[in-house]
Amino acid sequence: MRVDIKQWLEKQPQWVFVVYVIVASFTTYACMYAFRKPFAVATFEGEQFLGIDEKIWFITAQVAGYTLSKFIGIKVVSEMKSGQRATGILVLIVLSWLSLFFFGLVPSPYRIIFLFTNGLPLGMIWGLVFAYLEGRKYTELLGAGLSVSFIFASGIVKSVGKWVMLDLNVSEYWMPFVTGLLFFLPLLISLYLLSKVPSPTAEDRALRTERRPMNKEQRMAFFRHFATVIVLLIGAYSILMIFREMRDNFAVEIWNDLGYVDNPEIFTKSEIPVGLIALFFLGLVSFIRSNIKALFSIIFIVMGGFLLIGMGSILFQGNYISGFYWVVLTGLGLYMAFIPFNALLFERMIATFQYASNIGYVMYLADAFGYLSSIGVFGLKNTLSPSASWADFFLSSSYYVSAAGVIIMIASAIWLKRKYNRLEYPLTTKHYDYATIPG
Repeated sequence: MRVDIKQWLEKQPQWVFVVYVIVASFTTYACMYAFRKPFAVATFEGEQFLGIDEKIWFITAQVAGYTLSKFIGIKVVSEMKSGQRATGILVLIVLSWLSLFFFGLVPSPYRIIFLFTNGLPLGMIWGLVFAYLEGRKYTELLGAGLSVSFIFASGIVKSVGKWVMLDLNVSEYWMPFVTGLLFFLPLLISLYLLSKVPSPTAEDRALRTERRPMNKEQRMAFFRHFATVIVLLIGAYSILMIFREMRDNFAVEIWNDLGYVDNPEIFTKSEIPVGLIALFFLGLVSFIRSNIKALFSIIFIVMGGFLLIGMGSILFQGNYISGFYWVVLTGLGLYMAFIPFNALLFERMIATFQYASNIGYVMYLADAFGYLSSIGVFGLKNTLSPSASWADFFLSSSYYVSAAGVIIMIASAIWLKRKYNRLEYPLTTKHYDYATIPG
């Protein structure tokens, strides 16, 4: 007898639904990482183009494609209907995988082109996956489960990529394609399961506001309404994005500088505690029923993350902790601050102000400028501090990130509090007009 998974899920206890959605979304997005991040574990030593290390060209090209994808996603993700998402995810990932095939096939420096085209489709995957999760009673818990996928997946994919090179004797250039091949079947299974997630219930819509596709005029109205805080939050997110891309793409160099050479499991070991602790704190927010209290709880978690980045570096520089625990501690601070920006903060902001919209627009606006900001950091290090190790550059950057982030989040909290205190409605999703929204 054939089982209708969607109908079966609708009849299950809430905890079964939550576990199912977390597993399906987590594995889908984690598998996507196998098509984006494995090349970062290779060093491409001795290879240069126009006097710049080949790896910097590769990372910059992929981030440029990923950034352009985010700008495209502002429109595509916010307008896409639910029935198109699963097909869209699969098509985008297959296109990126084809680029990895040509990355292995063609000689340098033409490989640079294919890492640009590899990143170009992948930037829209997050929004399409998260669209299955938003606007629900337990969105924070679901979103935290999804968000830790890029913590775990980053370490797992790098470990697998290193194993492919060391044990299977695959070259650095073909390793990304082979790693993607290993994850393709799990991707198909997890994507099928994700496509069976039912739409939000009436209770979900009452608690979190109805979520709708947004056209251009509706997106502009949303931006005008929240312009100040959106600009502030994009600034904080851009800082985090630069720091995360540095830590993620040059993890092998940072670990080598700290004395962990040819140690594939280090990438997974360092990320497991980060993911579990971040999931715990952010998952707790789901149980806060008041949207305004949850919103400020998330903001305080973000500020705590920024502070932890600086504190970890102080402890390491003072020889109170080892290099391993420094990477773990700064990673925990980074992801405590970073994960809420991947829709959790905006989820509660929309619910607090009862704005019938969707997360796709504002999240992709933040992502687009965040990745755009990160493009130049690798060339900047190569220009300003060519003799500094990546570990030293990461250490010095952490202090600026910590201080700037705390200041911006304090300013954001003040603006949101004042905006909420002036609230003379709530609007209801039953009587709603995007063009006549107050203030």
